Amino acid sequence: MLIIKTTALFIITAVAEILGCFLPYLWLRKNGSAWLLLPGALSLVAFVWLLSLHPAASGRVYAAYGGVYVATALFWLRYVEGVELSTHDWVGAAVALCGMAIMVSGWKYS
Repeated sequence: MLIIKTTALFIITAVAEILGCFLPYLWLRKNGSAWLLLPGALSLVAFVWLLSLHPAASGRVYAAYGGVYVATALFWLRYVEGVELSTHDWVGAAVALCGMAIMVSGWKYS
């Protein structure tokens, strides 16, 4: 159950981080409104807060989060930006998620 809850929280965290970076990208590279910076900044604040919700040591949280971030970024690329993913992309995401699961399964709480 810990891995499911942690993964769900990591996915929400990754979406907040990606959105927080994507909105300024739209402003800088796609002639978007400067108003995109406000929700982008709020999204990055949410990202930091969400990472702080994990009871494990911060370095462990960041390392495990990286695996979910990789997979979430690829889903974003496919379903938000409409880019086709290769088999290598999907396999890489699976490997990253396996790494996250291995790390989280070893977390000890006191």
